[in-house]
Amino acid sequence: MQQLAEVFALDIAAYAVMSNHYHLVLYIDKKSADKWSLTEIITRWEKLFRVPCLALRYLKGDSLDRCELEKLTEVAAVWRERLTDISWFMRCLNESIARQANAEDGCSGRFWEGRFKSQALLDEKALAACMAYVDLNPIRANIADTPETSNYTSIQLRICSAISGEQPQGLLPFVGDERLNMPKGLPFQLSHYLELVDWSGRCLDPRKRGAIAENAPPILERLGISPRHWLYLNRNFESRFRGLVGSVEAVRKACNLLNKRWAQGVRDCQQLLSSP
Repeated sequence: MQQLAEVFALDIAAYAVMSNHYHLVLYIDKKSADKWSLTEIITRWEKLFRVPCLALRYLKGDSLDRCELEKLTEVAAVWRERLTDISWFMRCLNESIARQANAEDGCSGRFWEGRFKSQALLDEKALAACMAYVDLNPIRANIADTPETSNYTSIQLRICSAISGEQPQGLLPFVGDERLNMPKGLPFQLSHYLELVDWSGRCLDPRKRGAIAENAPPILERLGISPRHWLYLNRNFESRFRGLVGSVEAVRKACNLLNKRWAQGVRDCQQLLSSP
């Protein structure tokens, strides 16, 4: 995942690798991709696929005539678009996993049950809820007791790095609350998010199902989500939402941009993710 993210214009915000599936929260960095030079596009694409001789000649510094350069630029524009496409990212990731698994099992044919599912996270509330849902997968499945013992998750990696006062390489960093001239990153404070996930994990303990702790982290107040709604989201985020996720205002705005008249799950967005 991290190797592919370095090639694509995508950053990993959260992940959880389970025994028979995995979850990813990705950020599409189209602004960075738009600044790539022709050389950088070809170099990145070459790490994934074979490139035509015309591209190899360009990388070697050979002279290209006007028609050749126009053709190469046209092809590179397609590659740039694909390197910002989650579908292409998932294609590369799933295909490599399928090949390795089939080689280990000595078989061939389809490895994955079906195509991946995706949801667009439209605001801070949806982002925080989805990230926590992903990070708490092992706890909900009762295969880990705490976030720091949740193997193969981004939360474990973040906690291990936080002990040294750092943020891990290969993950989109936390950069604090939204403000002017905000750098690229997650719009929360790392300490607040870790506290939120730890609190949520304790409340989601299968042996204490339904318990609502009173000492909810203050980040929930800033997001405007009640503790009870938050814990419901941590258990049911994937099953309750389809496609667009966020406040009703954010969903309606996205529908207008996409020329959609209606979005599935908008009632849950109204109840769980919209300001009272």
